[in-house]
Amino acid sequence: MNRNRLKSLVIPLFSFFLAIVVCGIIMALCGYNPFTAYSIIFSGAFGSVRNITNTLIQASPLIMTGLGYMVSKRAMLINLGIEGQLYTGAIVAALIGMTDLHLPLILHLAVTMLGGAAAGGLVGLFIGFLKVHFGANEVITTTMTNFIIINFTSYLVNYPLKADGAVAQTERMLETALMPKILPSYQLTYSIVIIALVAVAVKFFIDRTKTGFEIQCVGLNQKASAVAGIKVGGVMLSAMFISGAIGGLAGALQVMSVNRRFIAGFSADYGFSGIAVAALGNDNAIGIILSGIVFGALKNGANILNMTSRTPTEFVAVVQALVVIFVSAPLLINEILHLGAFRRKKKEGLA
Repeated sequence: MNRNRLKSLVIPLFSFFLAIVVCGIIMALCGYNPFTAYSIIFSGAFGSVRNITNTLIQASPLIMTGLGYMVSKRAMLINLGIEGQLYTGAIVAALIGMTDLHLPLILHLAVTMLGGAAAGGLVGLFIGFLKVHFGANEVITTTMTNFIIINFTSYLVNYPLKADGAVAQTERMLETALMPKILPSYQLTYSIVIIALVAVAVKFFIDRTKTGFEIQCVGLNQKASAVAGIKVGGVMLSAMFISGAIGGLAGALQVMSVNRRFIAGFSADYGFSGIAVAALGNDNAIGIILSGIVFGALKNGANILNMTSRTPTEFVAVVQALVVIFVSAPLLINEILHLGAFRRKKKEGLA
């Protein structure tokens, strides 16, 4: 057990290290200095209190989308529709936030968050329904649903919901629907606390509840789960609803904390980046928090890199892609690690 836990930690860490090294080599081959680039990225991510808060802001949606992807994957469902569910939650939250419901701050915040989460969850539930009752491939349906949702929300903010004198965005949300800042001088809000609580809740749900146990069983073996009396279809629907709800909540928190309204194309591929975050976090809620901060640091550092050097920020996307490749190939990482251990033993034997 301890050996398996150690391996589950070593493989993601080594994969990230290998991705950094390989991307550094690519930078050098393209004529850029990787040491300078990584130094700027690190300083831009953690060099001051403001940089740290900006890193946490960048990490927030990544942690949420990573958690959403993880929940569906535990049931062996590949939810590539987190991006669309994030947009759904964001537009619904913006609409609720724009409406004067005559509610105090706490209640308006709660209704806005729950509305966004419910909207994203319903999209996930629809995908699960197609999978369970019609055998539709969730990879295809989620990918196609993304295009529909993103383009439909773009239509809404360009025409019926467009703010006067603005470009492709809604009116500003009411103050009672906006997440308060933790520190007045910085943009970081209490959404980071909500995200931490969601991560803890997801971990407890997966590890300690009956439904979480059933989700894991269905993910391991659907036929054996059915024989054991688990309602496989219902479990898959639950997993997709929860996954979509987390994605919807991610969108709601983004408009409540950062954008303060719905803006067309506001997502920097947060939904798809969540796949890399979940991979590096080894599909573990706590690991995803750390992984999200790492990727948030890369994104925030890349912004500083773009302003202070000529190194293309696309190299950060290369790191992200390499992480997914290496984490998805544990046999390759094992072979590299075993080869290193074999060489060390051989040297010791010769000595």
